[in-house]
Amino acid sequence: MLRKIGLIFDMDGVIYRGSEPIEGARELINFLKEVGIPFIFLTNNSTRDPAMYREKLLSIGIDVPEEVIVTSGLATRLYMERHFEPGNVFVIGGEGLHREMERLGWGIVGIEEARKGAWRQVRYVVVGLDPDMTYEKLKYATLAIRNGARFIGTNPDTTYPAEEGLYPGAGSIIAALKASTGKEPLIIGKPNEPAYEVARSKLDGVDEIWMVGDRLDTDILFAKRFGMKAVMVLTGVSTLKDVKETGIRPDLVLPSVRELLEYLKTLTEEAQ
Repeated sequence: MLRKIGLIFDMDGVIYRGSEPIEGARELINFLKEVGIPFIFLTNNSTRDPAMYREKLLSIGIDVPEEVIVTSGLATRLYMERHFEPGNVFVIGGEGLHREMERLGWGIVGIEEARKGAWRQVRYVVVGLDPDMTYEKLKYATLAIRNGARFIGTNPDTTYPAEEGLYPGAGSIIAALKASTGKEPLIIGKPNEPAYEVARSKLDGVDEIWMVGDRLDTDILFAKRFGMKAVMVLTGVSTLKDVKETGIRPDLVLPSVRELLEYLKTLTEEAQ
C-alpha cells in the first residue's frame, strides 16, 4: 500500500535553506529511492531551471534526475505552450526563467530592445524572482502591460527563506506591477492549478499524494485545494503560530524532513 503514495517536496526551507542542507534531507531522499516511493521536487522559485537545480542538489549530496524537478518557470512555459498563441515575451526573472522562455521559442524582448520602443510589441510579461531587479525593468513591464500585454506571474511567494532570513520573493515584484498597472496577473505556481497539472502528470499511477512544504499560503493551501495530504515542516517560512492565525490546517506538522523519514520508516515497517 505504501508504494502507491507519491510525495511532492518544496525545496527552499524544506530540503535546504540557501546553500545549507536541512538535516535529514539527503537520508530521506535516499530512503525513498531505496524503497521505491515515487517523489518529485516542486519549487515556486524560478531563478533556476531543472538542470541548475539538479546541480544544486548534487552539491548537498542529493542525486536525482532532472525529470523529477519541476520549477514554476518550467510550469509557466508548459502552460503557455498549451494555452496561448505565440508572441514576444518580456521577462523579469533569473537565469532559470530566461532559459525556459528561450525554450518557448516565441522571442524575448530584452531591455535594450525595450529602450528602443520594442515594449510596444510585447504580448506577454512573465514575472518571477529577479535577483538583478531594476526600476527600468519595472518601467518597461508596466508600459507593456498597460499596452495590452498579458501579465503572468510564475508564483505568488512574497518572500523566500535564505541563510540571513527572509528575502523578497517574486510576489513582491508582482505586487509592484499590480500597483503600477491595476491589472491582476495569471499566477502559475503553487497553490494554483497549472502547477498541480504538471505535478500530477509526473506522479501518474499513485493513489495518494503527500505535499511536503514550509509555507501555509502556497504549499499547504496547494495540498488542501487539490486533495493531497498536507505535511508542514518548521524549517522554512511558516510557524505554528501562523497555523493558528491563518486557519490553514496541515494534516501533519513536523520539525523537519528528518522526522518525516522516521515517520515513513515506521509506516514501511508496519506495511510489511
